[in-house]
Amino acid sequence: MWKGLRCAGLNRGNRVAIGILGGGLAGLTIAAHLERDCEVLEKESRGGGHCQTVQEQGFTYDAGGPHIIFSRNQEMVDYMVALLGDNVHRARRGNKIFYKGRYVKYPFENGLFDLDPEDRFECLYHYIKNDYPPPKTNFKEWIYHHFGKGLAEKYLIPYNEKIWNVPAEELGLEWVEGRVPKPPIEDVIKAAVGVETEGYTHQLYFHYPAHGGIESLPLAMRACVHNLVPDFNVDRVWREGNGWCVSNGQSTRRYDALVSTIPIQELAVALDGTPPEILTAVGALRYNSLVTVSIGLDSARLPDYTAIYVPDPEVRFHRLSFPAAFSPHNAPPGQSIIQAEVTTNPGDGTHEMSDEELLADVLNDLQDMDLVRRSEVCYSRVLRTKYGYVVQNDDCRRYLQRAKTYFEQIGIPLCGRVAEFEYINMDVCIERARKIADRLNREALAALAPVEVQV
Repeated sequence: MWKGLRCAGLNRGNRVAIGILGGGLAGLTIAAHLERDCEVLEKESRGGGHCQTVQEQGFTYDAGGPHIIFSRNQEMVDYMVALLGDNVHRARRGNKIFYKGRYVKYPFENGLFDLDPEDRFECLYHYIKNDYPPPKTNFKEWIYHHFGKGLAEKYLIPYNEKIWNVPAEELGLEWVEGRVPKPPIEDVIKAAVGVETEGYTHQLYFHYPAHGGIESLPLAMRACVHNLVPDFNVDRVWREGNGWCVSNGQSTRRYDALVSTIPIQELAVALDGTPPEILTAVGALRYNSLVTVSIGLDSARLPDYTAIYVPDPEVRFHRLSFPAAFSPHNAPPGQSIIQAEVTTNPGDGTHEMSDEELLADVLNDLQDMDLVRRSEVCYSRVLRTKYGYVVQNDDCRRYLQRAKTYFEQIGIPLCGRVAEFEYINMDVCIERARKIADRLNREALAALAPVEVQV
């Protein structure tokens, strides 16, 4: 069982024991649990990374899309909730899927009774009578094998191709385990005849900060991190003797050891002497950028959903979320807020749109869904996150393993979604960060242990 935060020590001398590249959730968690001197180098003016929150005009929402607290690991839920202290709100998931003009219960296989009879029959029939062979190479095969033609083609394939921005047959299999559970056949039958069932039960209830958005979580870590250097873009990393140097082009910091939580692509480019084959491997890793469009309304008439998934390829956004459903303090009294998420890559047309064009496009679709009226809009903001989603396609595992092995061999452990290039949630991110801190603490103790000399 993990104890409370240990709080990093202060810098001693010109060289700090450990340098941590990146002040997002992973970097701050490592620093907060180290028992050695450390320093966190953060590119932006404040830490938090993907867990940053915007608070403007009375509205509160997460900049990089919604982050709620849930996990299959109850110890991790307890740990994150404990970090928030009294600043926590518990809520029940109320997700929907917008399909053919209907709001279908989420997950789709648990909402079959909300479909028209023909769609309901096709989903149930092909789930029961499913002759698709076990998957060999890709996610598309996996979907057909586990869910059948109806569920696959009506929801799972179009939605996943929309969020990942690649054909489903180009996605690998390694990331799927535990993320897309196969429902029991009795639950699918119950759902089809109108008997209430729940899927993804580990997400059914979740926690979220009552005030301050999800950034409250990394801020709890930040309170025990004495040395965070803001506005420090890692421009160059190199060996110097038995230590490391990191420069932003203006100043140089020196460390005994390094941990990286920044995007693996940026580390590879900044590091002196990275072999060409490693640069090639890292360059082959694919990611999607994310655009969030947040809209505040001078009305409280939005539905009490937490999120809406939109598989329709004619609608630009793939998911809507309702921040005031996470905490009632996320919108002023009598007002409400909705956030749309759009995945994008250079050259896809969406990436090249201006913020104004994206906002207008999102508003048009929200009006068509009868969720927003333009006359009610009192706030809007478009934000872009470069490294939104890591895309684990067929080639990802091979290239990623080659790159991660190299960085481990030269003594730079990687931690976090964009550093490890894995689709992990906050619970796994924190768990891995604590393990790295524990490893570094044990290595420091071992180095101080007396050596037995035989006479």
